[in-house]
Amino acid sequence: MSRNLEPGRVFPDIELPDHVGNMRRLSQLAADDPVVLQFYRGWWCPKEQAFFHRLVRLQEEAEVAYIRMVSVSIDPPEVEAAFRAGIGARWVFLSDAERSWIDQLGLVESADTAHRPYLPRVFTLRPDLTIHANYNGYWFWGRPTNDELRQDFRDISQAVRADWEPDGGTP
Repeated sequence: MSRNLEPGRVFPDIELPDHVGNMRRLSQLAADDPVVLQFYRGWWCPKEQAFFHRLVRLQEEAEVAYIRMVSVSIDPPEVEAAFRAGIGARWVFLSDAERSWIDQLGLVESADTAHRPYLPRVFTLRPDLTIHANYNGYWFWGRPTNDELRQDFRDISQAVRADWEPDGGTP
């Protein structure tokens, strides 16, 4: 993985087609809100399916807390759309079926040389795409729990929301 993807660095403003084929830029998807950015192998991986079930349970909280969720794989848009619908996800899935970013980001899973999927990673980002945390999901237990994501987003929100203390006090 590239050293440019460490906490404190700005994540590249990737642009890829979404699950319906529309080109989407990460900064536009962030829309001035914190982001959980997940790179996953593909719909077929049981580890990914288990992790997605966790994220689906978190999505309602994320929506009311102004947190954006974005998932990226090498699956084509129509496969992502079917997987997204099947698990009940409402957030944006991006397709790097052309593998235009996987090498640039240094996120190629080296164990699967036939399919060259993404190395599972989860990033929590500030609205300006600065990396807050980077979770290595190669092994299932390296992925963040929902409680870890909640804590990351509490920390990010407190740091970037001028109205975190509604009475004007400092946090």
